[in-house]
Amino acid sequence: MHRDRFHRLQLYNRIETGMTKKSDNIGAASAETGKRRRRKRSRPERGAVSGWTQKPFRQPNRGFSSVDLASQEAVEQIHHASLKVLSEYGLRVLHEGARDIMRKAGADVDDANQQVRFDPDLILQMMASVPAGFTLHSRNPAHNINVGGNELFFCLMASAPNSSCLDHGRRTGNQEDFRNFLKLGQMHNILHGLGGYPVEPTDIHASVRHLECVSDFLTLTDKVHCIYSLGHERVVDAIEMTRIAHGLTTDELKKRPSLFTIINTNSPLQLDIPMMQGIIDMASMNQPVVITPFTLSGAMAPVTIPGALVLQNAEALAGISFSQMVNPGAPAMYGGFTSNVDMQSGAPAFGTPEYMKAQHIGGQLARRYNVPYRTSNVCAANTVDAQAAYESVFSLWGAINGGGHLLMHGAGWMEGGLCCSYEKLILDIDLLQMVAEFLAPMDFSADELALHAIEDVGPGGHFFGTAHTQERYKDAFYAPVLSDWRNFESWQEAGSPDAMQKANRIWKQRLADFTAPPMDSAIRSELDDFVSRRKVEGGVKTDF
Repeated sequence: MHRDRFHRLQLYNRIETGMTKKSDNIGAASAETGKRRRRKRSRPERGAVSGWTQKPFRQPNRGFSSVDLASQEAVEQIHHASLKVLSEYGLRVLHEGARDIMRKAGADVDDANQQVRFDPDLILQMMASVPAGFTLHSRNPAHNINVGGNELFFCLMASAPNSSCLDHGRRTGNQEDFRNFLKLGQMHNILHGLGGYPVEPTDIHASVRHLECVSDFLTLTDKVHCIYSLGHERVVDAIEMTRIAHGLTTDELKKRPSLFTIINTNSPLQLDIPMMQGIIDMASMNQPVVITPFTLSGAMAPVTIPGALVLQNAEALAGISFSQMVNPGAPAMYGGFTSNVDMQSGAPAFGTPEYMKAQHIGGQLARRYNVPYRTSNVCAANTVDAQAAYESVFSLWGAINGGGHLLMHGAGWMEGGLCCSYEKLILDIDLLQMVAEFLAPMDFSADELALHAIEDVGPGGHFFGTAHTQERYKDAFYAPVLSDWRNFESWQEAGSPDAMQKANRIWKQRLADFTAPPMDSAIRSELDDFVSRRKVEGGVKTDF
């Protein structure tokens, strides 16, 4: 019986490649199916400009419970250990104004040593005012994002100093690549927002770089975006530009969260001036802050994952609580970025079993405080190879099953964050689309259970030519962007292309198809005037 099944599969494979003769005793319908499949192969591949297909813009929904990797008792142990760190050891807070706000809220502040300790009841009181969810408003209302619940939010990579592609190799970040990545982020519906600068455009002077970049966010895309908290002036400029582009008054913007920022603590146990100023500026305007300790186990955090999670949790609680001291009820998120390092070189490692454990337990901690959870799609690979793929798949597995809401660095991340790759971006888009397809609910209606088709085919037949199949075959299954399902002979005849080569061709074809989203001419003029005026004023004072 197994042998018969094997021979039938061989015949179907011959049909697929046009090798079957009419004398093959598998029925006229099979031969006709073979002709249809041969004709179909002459059409443009998915990924070609004329053949690209994607689902409409929508957020995937996790229709199943998140995975609790640790016991409830273990989560409580981390919780209480974190509160002990905050109450007995405290954190160094470098921002004098932030210490004043903490003192007024009831924290124990030692200005001489810049040390702040927090009573556990104060932390729990502050955490109780954090919204369990909120809406991020885009310039295009069709691209608004719900944060929280079971909905997921995927962002483009952010903050790479370098970019790379198969044609020109690795190079320092520049404005052309920056803009290209924004265009690709806008074009692909599985990317719901921009997590920051995909690559740092170092050919723009630092004094005005934020003006150019935020302007590009708002004109080349109409999706939500993340700004960098690198000083009061930059944050205020970004908020004002977003207000203008959305056509809102200042009071209206306060009621409509429309941009967010990532706040990284200086692990271990230190909160620096720019990050604290960013929390003050953003929370005051009711814009979301994502508090993300950078706790690499073995380097800036204990070598044990439970110990690293205690540190992550303590720092996250301190930052989120501070946002509520600034503005009770301001939207905030719990960010997890705990991974391990290579203990031989000290280099960060990502997509590891330890990273996945931290992702899952980080999600459990966020749920314990009933706040939205941020995680990431990351890898440590230096080229787009098997390592890049499997580490990203592991990261995605941890993010989705761990209960993540915001996925940072969703597409393009390479080299532990040092490079944004065009080809990796396409690979990640494919992975994210697969994740979304996996999360799509199935229909178990009588028609989908297909009893009538099973009855029609009967023993020993096949389903290629049935009406049930013919009605559905065009979109019955996810069609991958990069996977090549041809048999070896067909693939070899086509030149033996690999995934890297295909991704290279696809991103260039997609960029050629880009059209900027529309913007009202009066709003565009006001935005351009603001940017021009701030440039004339010199932007932000720098040391160079």
